[in-house]
Amino acid sequence: MSTDGEMEERLLRVGSDVKGQSNDRESLYLKTKVWSEVNKLWRIALPSSLFRMTSFGSIIVAQAFIGHSSELGLAAYALLQSTFIRFLYGLMAGMSSATETLCGQAYGAEQYHTMGIYLQRSWIVDMAVTTLFLPFIVFAGPILRLLGQNVEITKTIDEIYPWMIPYVYSLIFTMTIQMYLQAQMRNAIVGFLSTLSLAIDLLVTWLCVSVMEMGIGGALLGLNVSSWAMVLAEFVYIFGGWCPFTWTGGSPNPRKEE
Repeated sequence: MSTDGEMEERLLRVGSDVKGQSNDRESLYLKTKVWSEVNKLWRIALPSSLFRMTSFGSIIVAQAFIGHSSELGLAAYALLQSTFIRFLYGLMAGMSSATETLCGQAYGAEQYHTMGIYLQRSWIVDMAVTTLFLPFIVFAGPILRLLGQNVEITKTIDEIYPWMIPYVYSLIFTMTIQMYLQAQMRNAIVGFLSTLSLAIDLLVTWLCVSVMEMGIGGALLGLNVSSWAMVLAEFVYIFGGWCPFTWTGGSPNPRKEE
């Protein structure tokens, strides 16, 4: 009887050890799987987040330096940004999401050459929409005066709106190219160029406002320089051969080519 009892106890102990090892393996598998998914998530989310943060950061940098130069200029810039510029930014973001969807579908279907065509089409459409919306920025001062806004602030808007036109056109390229690159998992370059753009913005704005004492114009010049520097860097990356399968050259008629 004692032998049977020892045998049963030994079997129970072995079974318990096997069950414990199985639970340990399951726990290790779960941790490995979670860590793998987190890495995949941040490979996509971090560069995209950096793009959004640095885009907003450039606006804040300009606003901060304008605030040191002129309270009236700060009020005018904030009013213009919070109305027409923000509306156009949201519009461009929404339209760029269509570019992301089309490029993502083309990449998944291995129709890589069509991604470059979709990108060119998005430039045409977004540029047309931005141009149609441009009169609202040009006449932002009179429109806001009609709506009862402060006359001095709206007159200052009349002085600063020309500086905003190059910036809004840069959004056409930065947003669509970000979606185009993200669709083919080239996210690291987006995060790198976004961070570099913010660094350039800080340097140029500081030089223009604090060193050269250009005031509001200097702050907005820094915004434009950093925005277009990022566009040019993205052009170099795409046209320079780093997207050999998805960019096969400019199409003379991207509306018809597929």
